[in-house]
Amino acid sequence: MSGFLFLAITVALACYVTAMALCFIRMIRGPASQDRILALDLICTLAMLIMLVLAINYRSAMYFEAALLIALFGFVGSAAMAKFLLRGEVIE
Repeated sequence: MSGFLFLAITVALACYVTAMALCFIRMIRGPASQDRILALDLICTLAMLIMLVLAINYRSAMYFEAALLIALFGFVGSAAMAKFLLRGEVIE
């Protein structure tokens, strides 16, 4: 692995972890439940991006599958929470 790629991966992971920490703070202190759901959705997206960067770093396909599962569960969770806020129930 070249030095530039190692530096880029390190910087990307540091940025993603910092963004995830800030979203976690927003999720805890959010003034409204919509802010908390949006922060949780962004945390799922950032977790998926971290898994993709780790897949590039370790050259493993298993990380891509894990990122796909995180994206799927994040979408379903966000849709369920939005429906709950809209109607007060998830299953009709």
